[in-house]
Amino acid sequence: MKSQIILKTGKENPVKRFHPWVFSGAIAKIIGSPKDGEVVDVLDSFKNYLATGHYHEGSIAVKIFSFKEIEDEVNFWFEKIQKAYDVRQLIDFQDTNCFRLIHGEGDGCPGLIIDYYNGVAVFQAHSIGMYLEKEKVSQALQKVFGDKLLAVYDKSHETLPKQFAENVKNGYLFGQCTVPHEVAENGFKFLINWETGQKTGFFLDQRDNRALLAKYSKGKKVLNSFCYSGGFSMYALGAEAELVHSVDVSQKAIDLVTQNIEANNFQDLNHESYAEDVMKYLKANDQFYDLIVLDPPAYAKNVATRHNAIQGYKRLNAEGFKRLAKGGILFTFSCSQVVDRELFYNTVVSAALEAGRQARVLHHLTQPADHPVNFFHPEGSYLKGLVLYVE
Repeated sequence: MKSQIILKTGKENPVKRFHPWVFSGAIAKIIGSPKDGEVVDVLDSFKNYLATGHYHEGSIAVKIFSFKEIEDEVNFWFEKIQKAYDVRQLIDFQDTNCFRLIHGEGDGCPGLIIDYYNGVAVFQAHSIGMYLEKEKVSQALQKVFGDKLLAVYDKSHETLPKQFAENVKNGYLFGQCTVPHEVAENGFKFLINWETGQKTGFFLDQRDNRALLAKYSKGKKVLNSFCYSGGFSMYALGAEAELVHSVDVSQKAIDLVTQNIEANNFQDLNHESYAEDVMKYLKANDQFYDLIVLDPPAYAKNVATRHNAIQGYKRLNAEGFKRLAKGGILFTFSCSQVVDRELFYNTVVSAALEAGRQARVLHHLTQPADHPVNFFHPEGSYLKGLVLYVE
């Protein structure tokens, strides 16, 4: 019998509004002794069923993945994966065979990310509960994709709670596939290595924003900072930019840029890569660019680090403004969930004032449709960006 989480009177309202988190302060009583990752039922103060989720001792005590009682767990996960796949079929993926299939709360699966790379599904659990569902999820993926699925790779070691992750090794749940593995995105070729690459191997969430950048790149001098495998760089080169510089502190990332340059036959174009710290590069370099991309990793993982993150975003953007030529374009991003859209906007405004540059907002950017936001969980809107025309 599953353990039961009894909520305090009145604390059932967020759950009834389909918010997928139950905070520890909302709990009146726990019937049973659930371990981290265990499936539990959530009940109101009158012991009426509300939802089912994974228990974890901490501030967010339950992450809900069903608001209906589950009769057949195997079929439940198949239907969950099938529904997410059907949503992706609505999206116009032109010349693209890689996309996010499961986006945590956005697809009713808190703590789970699944990215699909041309036949390979990369499973990444951010919670113990979702990790323990891995075999059922793998079976569901095989059923949904059929012969199209070459492999399912589990890359959860890096994202699980540290103590639990000590006994977790990454590896294949189904099939095998050699890396790097080639995918197509809007006609561009990218080599993906989910075994050693960042995240699941690629930053799929910038696909639409890369396509937008291409529209501004022709004849421009472009700097792609925090470039990782050079996504923005390929789009700029494909759009006939005058020159493109790719900068990342990681030599592994720069090696990926080189591989992707070759995969797209861009070796003869005006491109240079630099394995350098971005801030040092911006401060030391006297090159002015017509278009700059500032796409740093998340500066804040929690509220406690938010203030320092804001200062980091301000310093970075101020240096970016200083390196832009007159009439230049700035693509600037934050993927820190705890830095909301208004706070990020105001931080970039402060950076422009510090740099003494006037600017116009051309676009407000966000994550693409395969990274959906649960209507009842606005916290899932994490990627925010601005495209600025800088005088």
